[in-house]
Amino acid sequence: MPAEWEPHAATWTSWPFDDDLWEGHLEGARRDLTGLVATVSRYEPVVLNVRDAEVEADARARLRAAGADLARVEFHRVPLNDVWFRDNGPLFVREADGRVAMTDWRFNAWGGKYAPWDDDDRAPLAVARRLGMRRYAVDAVMEGGSLELNGRGVCLTTRSCLLTPTRNPGLSQADIEALLARWLGVTQVVWLPGGLEGDHTDGHIDTIVRFADDETIVASVEADESDPNHASMLANLEVLRGLRTPAGRPYRIVELPLPERSAYLGEARLPLTYANWYVGNGFVVVPVYDDPNDERALETLRPLFPGRDVLPLPASELITGGGAFHCVTQQQPAGEVAPPATGEGEEG
Repeated sequence: MPAEWEPHAATWTSWPFDDDLWEGHLEGARRDLTGLVATVSRYEPVVLNVRDAEVEADARARLRAAGADLARVEFHRVPLNDVWFRDNGPLFVREADGRVAMTDWRFNAWGGKYAPWDDDDRAPLAVARRLGMRRYAVDAVMEGGSLELNGRGVCLTTRSCLLTPTRNPGLSQADIEALLARWLGVTQVVWLPGGLEGDHTDGHIDTIVRFADDETIVASVEADESDPNHASMLANLEVLRGLRTPAGRPYRIVELPLPERSAYLGEARLPLTYANWYVGNGFVVVPVYDDPNDERALETLRPLFPGRDVLPLPASELITGGGAFHCVTQQQPAGEVAPPATGEGEEG
């Protein structure tokens, strides 16, 4: 699986549509998504998943009003249960000959938390058919947000997520590592303890720890020792400090503050984070929350992405659904598409 910062053919994302799911925040989520899609469309093509004609019309109107480059936005009609395409969408990979294919893992809504999820689970097949792309169906649950890869075989993840019995109860840690090696080319899996308080994904890595390049890891930290996130982020940091590259060098570890303020939806704490950025062709979009730490986070990240515009975008409404910009996007790597073929683990 190529690193996110490698050239993209397109960014895939989905349009919010269900006010019950958003608990009254649908309007705000659409506003945040409008900002995201309008921004990305200035740098690369966007394929926007829309559930039906009504949802598409809403998206078109908002994007047009926001000045999006609609010539670079392709609308893809597909049945959906929710919008988190990082998790239910395909994970694109390169074949040995350099052509782009996809892996299609099973999706069960983060361990069966939010039924129904059958439409979301079928979405990668619709993508494969639209692209005429080779699709490898993998009989295991996996969410893109649970994996952080540097394109050189190293994968960061969390025990709290991947080893929870509600996802793959019949698979051991070794079994999961073997699947990641076979289908994504992973040669080393780094297991961190866990994620943020209030994260309904059981601790997705893309909300806390990210690669900025092959040998630079950005780790979220919480300065307030009374905050439950302080100890958990420190535990992750200690593992990362002892980590070595395949060449035996220590990684460059950069500490990224969490937002200073906490936010809640009812009694549930929201997993506010700056680490849920998304990297594309010439840009990085960073979620911000009108928080005192917004600028500190941007100052930390800007030097890590030379040659790219590091852009803050509001995500206070989108995060009410549990994630931000990385969670709703999936990159399609640039390159020739591998056509459907018949073979082991593969469906056209």
